[in-house]
Amino acid sequence: MRGPAGVASTGVASRGVDGATLLRIAEQLHVVRQMQRLLERRFSARAQVRALAQLDAEALARLASSRARLEDPDDTTRLASPVLLGGRIIGAVVLRPPVSADARDLDLLADLVEVLAEELGLAVAERQVDALIVAPTRYRYDDLIGHSEPMRSLTRLLDKVIDSDSTVLVQGENGTGKELIARAIHYNSARATHRFVVQNCSAFNDNLLDSELFGHKKGSFTGAILDKPGLFELADRGTFFLDEIGDMSPALQVKLLRVIQEGTFTAVGDTAVSKVDVRIIAATHRDLRRMVTRGEFREDLFYRVNVINLVVPALREREDDIPLLVDHFLDKIARVRGGRRRRLSRACMERLIAHDWPGNVRELENEIERLVVLSGEARVIGEELISPRILHRVVPPAPVVEAASLKEARARVESALILQVLTRHRGNKTRAAAELGMSRRNLIRKVVRYRLEAPARGPGRRKA
Repeated sequence: MRGPAGVASTGVASRGVDGATLLRIAEQLHVVRQMQRLLERRFSARAQVRALAQLDAEALARLASSRARLEDPDDTTRLASPVLLGGRIIGAVVLRPPVSADARDLDLLADLVEVLAEELGLAVAERQVDALIVAPTRYRYDDLIGHSEPMRSLTRLLDKVIDSDSTVLVQGENGTGKELIARAIHYNSARATHRFVVQNCSAFNDNLLDSELFGHKKGSFTGAILDKPGLFELADRGTFFLDEIGDMSPALQVKLLRVIQEGTFTAVGDTAVSKVDVRIIAATHRDLRRMVTRGEFREDLFYRVNVINLVVPALREREDDIPLLVDHFLDKIARVRGGRRRRLSRACMERLIAHDWPGNVRELENEIERLVVLSGEARVIGEELISPRILHRVVPPAPVVEAASLKEARARVESALILQVLTRHRGNKTRAAAELGMSRRNLIRKVVRYRLEAPARGPGRRKA
């Protein structure tokens, strides 16, 4: 695409990544504005970021170097630099300089093009600046990996929650992805164009957390040399995700209750009342009801944050999703680090599926990263590289059966085995029956005959 004489046209060509996303990010980068000011001051020309037609294979091959000058048939020059993601060219920044540019001008503009391409690649790879990336398509939860029934049930609830401004309490064990749930709610809601702010309530002591949440005035305490806005002020018209709300002190619980009820707060050392419009999503791995009973958490605050309750299932409750998560993490590692995409052997995958994963998805991600690092150049990762705690998991020995007859001994062994399998599947009779090689109806009859108590299932789970 040629610009008119004397006008510098800048383009971003895309290959394998959404071109519109690249353009939106590039338009906001500081180096683009710097390039525009330089061209306006030096050449009285303005650079406009616009989409280019796909660069041909020869041009992309030349961009394997840090920069290139592409000669057009009409003897004009285009300065170009590749946009890299994990060592792979995903696009290019191309600048057609003004015809009056001399050799020194071309060198300077080439430097700016190279810096723009580098910053654009980093912005795409790290997803650092929320404001530069358009919110995900409505009602899509691309970061929530899984097609198991617990995850489908969760996403059905999310579809109903996102259009509301009601406070949400997300509960689940550590490592289950509670923040991902909060982000999915925010970026699919009407507040998606405003800030998504995150604060872990266990990260600071009481005084520092008060200052972080509500801000402080200059001189309000030692070291307060300037006024500081709080996170609630920054989150105005957006969403505030308060992680580990169960660790908040009683004094701060009172201030939080006031924000939820009235939308008002007072900064540390201030007398003026500030008003905000913030949707609060709280999360905890603790049992808040039990904390209320023990007097550790305010009952009125509990009912305010627990308007909508979402329970994120533990990974052991959705083992069908483990292969999907493994593929996702392997793709992510290959994309970020470059190189060939690895895969797990069948035996390795079976070991991972059989593990209980007390650290949930976070533990699984760390294990996959460890396997890729230790595998070296191997394309297929074998089970021998799995962490010892998983590979050498101790299975308790079968109990010695004492019985008066063979029939009684057989019944005791059978009941013990059924109870063991039911416990492993957390009471899910469908999965237990499949593992035991019997019909679900037959399993239920044996549970009744042996008077077996199915293990308690997680909150919000259906009967199997």
